[in-house]
Amino acid sequence: LAEMRALREQVPGVTGTLVAASDGLLVAADIGSSADSQVEADSLAAIAAASLGVARQVTCIARQGTLGRAITYASRGHMVVYAVGVAALLAVLGDEGLDMGALQQKSQRALGRIRIILTE
Repeated sequence: LAEMRALREQVPGVTGTLVAASDGLLVAADIGSSADSQVEADSLAAIAAASLGVARQVTCIARQGTLGRAITYASRGHMVVYAVGVAALLAVLGDEGLDMGALQQKSQRALGRIRIILTE
């Protein structure tokens, strides 16, 4: 959870993060502390897994190599879903001011650490 919180604190525009299994089961979330946030985190984990699955299929069909991340742009924010190996994902929520360059740079350390934690 420390790596997830660090992304929210160090990258301008990050509003929350979560880690989920690639089947959509929530592992950990840093998006709020209320009961409503937990329901939202479960739903977001499932949708993030579906998003990553579709993006993986697109890269496979188009023969574009290994998927690194899938990005959803919206009028009031963004969601970036990173593959953490084949078994998990990291989803990062951001507002319209999300600094994508900083996120790409800072996420690499978090992804490496999350990968290690999940395989221990």
